[in-house]
Order: sequence, then structure tokens, then C-alpha cells
Amino acid sequence: MIPPRQIRLDTLVTTKSELALDTLLADDSTFYGDLFPHAVQWQGELYLEDGLHRALRAALQQRNVIHVRVLDLDALIPPQATGPDTAAIQVQPPVPGQPRD
Repeated sequence: MIPPRQIRLDTLVTTKSELALDTLLADDSTFYGDLFPHAVQWQGELYLEDGLHRALRAALQQRNVIHVRVLDLDALIPPQATGPDTAAIQVQPPVPGQPRD
């Protein structure tokens, strides 16, 4: 549902701490998945959620732009909304027979 758009590789922040070389070198790494990496835009930053190996392959091919599907949370969540209002959360009664902290 989200169309891909061109993103510069140097604007992406990765979220993975490991890189699997077998996935990087596989010819069919996108056979069962989406052809485009997925990113989330939050507070002005683009976080690469899926597609690190595709982005790295693009970088190794000396491309500086790739097509990415971006979920823009900045557009969905107003900047003044910092989280749920805890006053609106109803207090649940304790479970009978359970010790209280």
C-alpha cells in the first residue's frame, strides 16, 4: 500500500547490529519478500527496518540512492502527542488471592 520512493543511503539509520554474509550474497534474497527495503520516518530520522542487505548491496555497487517504502510516522502522529494520557487509563482491581507488591 505504500509506494516506494528514492532515498539517499546516507540518510538511513540502520536498526540491525549484525550482517549475515550468506543473505548478502544470496541471489534469491528477495524471492519470498518485498523487492524494496522498508523504513520508518520518526522525528525526522529515517530508520531502516528491513532491507539492510539490499541497501548494502546497493552501496557496494556504488549507488547512493535506493527505492524504499517509507512509513511516515511524523505525518501520522502529531508532534505534541508524546504518549497516552495516563489519567484516562482505568485502574484495575487486584486479582483475588495474589500478593500485592
